[in-house]
Amino acid sequence: MADHQAPDWVMPMMRAGYAARGLVYLILGGLTLSAAFFGGRTEGTKGAIETLRAAPFGQVLLWILALGFLCYGVWRFIAAWYDLENRGDDGEGVAKRLALVATGLIHVALGVGIAALALGIGGGSGGASNWTAKVLQMPGGKWLVGLAALAVIGAGGHYVLKGWHKKYQRHIESNARTRKLQPLLRWGFVSYGIVLGIVGVFLMFAALYSDPSSAKGIGGALAYIRGLTGGPVLLGGIGLGIIGFGVENLVEARYRVVEGLGISEDMTTLAQRAKARVSG
Repeated sequence: MADHQAPDWVMPMMRAGYAARGLVYLILGGLTLSAAFFGGRTEGTKGAIETLRAAPFGQVLLWILALGFLCYGVWRFIAAWYDLENRGDDGEGVAKRLALVATGLIHVALGVGIAALALGIGGGSGGASNWTAKVLQMPGGKWLVGLAALAVIGAGGHYVLKGWHKKYQRHIESNARTRKLQPLLRWGFVSYGIVLGIVGVFLMFAALYSDPSSAKGIGGALAYIRGLTGGPVLLGGIGLGIIGFGVENLVEARYRVVEGLGISEDMTTLAQRAKARVSG
């Protein structure tokens, strides 16, 4: 069993990571709402980061964002090593801890990419279809893209279930502010999961038909939603949800509870409060 007592510096690192994610998704949600009600191109996370770069002091903000994403990646590594989310050491627990490592690697890569953008050496045309085309050219490329598609679809389903069943509650401190924000937090997880699921389905089509043009990122998934019947309204709801997901990350930056770190005896989580109310 891993030692749960992680270093004290983990907390500020975790908070910086969640704050960086929250900022990106707030911008992305705002851009999505704008696309829904005023038209224009739907953007993905890359578009949100580009928007940040164009803001006053954008270069400085990019460096702060890059550091935040790197912090989030390291936080996921430490959470897996010390088992800070109590996943356990059995087969299922190890698989979940490896998933934490995978998300850590993704965010470290994002942090490096944002730093490159700040240095002026990023911002190329490396979209979803671009890297999918490169992978499809590799030996067993169709299988690799298919596995990636299943992973993305699985991640989308995970977020939907996490929001729908309120599983996020076990990590968030219960107070008047977090209780009031619960509907927005819940819809945030569900919305983000829906978008990821659509990204995964398009990626699966790219694998099945060896067609990299079928692959779409978050911006493409949002464009697909807008093209459905009642699309602008649907996209507006998803945009509000993405803002909710950004707020959720900011809430975790401030109120996330990590066992053994920064917990007072009278602190309770949303999950503990809900359980007590049911028991009562």
